[in-house]
Amino acid sequence: MEKVLLSVETPCYVVDENRLVENLVILKDVAERAGCKILLAQKAFSMFAVYPLIGGYLAGTTASGLFEAKLGFQEMGKETHIFSGAYMEKEFDEIVELCDHISFNSFVQWQKYREKALRAGRSCGIRINPQHSTQDHGIYDPCAEGSRLGVTRENFRPDLLEGIEGLHFHTLCEQNSDALIETLAAVEEKFGEFLPQMKWVNFGGGHHITRADYDRDALVDCIVHFKKKYNVEVYLEPGEAVALQAGYLVASVLDVVQNGIEIAILDASAACHMPDVIEMPYRPPLWQSGEAGEKPFTYRLAGATCLSGDVIGDYSFEQPLFVGDKLIFEDMAIYSMVKNNTFNGMCLPSIALLQGDGSIRTIRKFGYVDFKERLS
Repeated sequence: MEKVLLSVETPCYVVDENRLVENLVILKDVAERAGCKILLAQKAFSMFAVYPLIGGYLAGTTASGLFEAKLGFQEMGKETHIFSGAYMEKEFDEIVELCDHISFNSFVQWQKYREKALRAGRSCGIRINPQHSTQDHGIYDPCAEGSRLGVTRENFRPDLLEGIEGLHFHTLCEQNSDALIETLAAVEEKFGEFLPQMKWVNFGGGHHITRADYDRDALVDCIVHFKKKYNVEVYLEPGEAVALQAGYLVASVLDVVQNGIEIAILDASAACHMPDVIEMPYRPPLWQSGEAGEKPFTYRLAGATCLSGDVIGDYSFEQPLFVGDKLIFEDMAIYSMVKNNTFNGMCLPSIALLQGDGSIRTIRKFGYVDFKERLS
């Protein structure tokens, strides 16, 4: 596999079809055992070239806005769910045409769009905020103090529930089933009286179901119990779990400079091509490397942009790096293609598929026109 990956022109995202299928098999098994439906959250992974494959295992897609809804509807064509912090009036008619499940972030939004959604026969839900944090990443915590996401119990309007068929919560980020079990207890404590009148409950995303240490049996038991207790359909909408550990970003060394440390400048950028490295922050795994100082040769890997903080991290290697060497960053399918950008006029990485037979199929290359057409 390494030889095949190193053959691509850089920078390039490469999605591994076999690993993707491994994840999908796990998710389908969970859905069947639990009697729930699992959707692809496109905000984490929107490589629509593999939507026909994904659609063979999952129930459909979920979107955060009109464009994702159109993509899921057109390219997968199964169930199409949507949640947005607020819908734009000029887009809502098209959203109603595309989406069979529509979740609203407030009762004000529900009142505004209620008639259109119900007239079209759509199943509507309200996003709730159980105000129970199970993580430390404030930027990704919908239950953080002052969060705009979801209706708190204090602001919940039982008098406006006519026409509402579902409740939707999303509180997790890269977490195990124990965090969901905790959250469900908070949901039941604050909103349990309304659950018997619902047809479905969406448990949101952030479930790292395909991670090696994830307790899938506990997840299944949890869902089975909840379904039996409230007689509702349960939806999960993981994004990361679908393509976890299923992609790479292959990059090349452009130069090596010294300033107290050895710094390798790459044609891949943290700021442009893997922005979660800066936002989370985190240090992406790198094929055949070690922590700083672990192996004989340590380098700070950085992008070629003018941003001083465009740093990927410090890594060590068995051999020194030279201009032209290629590096393989791992777990680069999720939150990479969907969040990348052309800051500084950097070219977007190509997108390729490592097919089941071991061959590489280049799906798309980008160039100057893609940069220019975002501007005016």
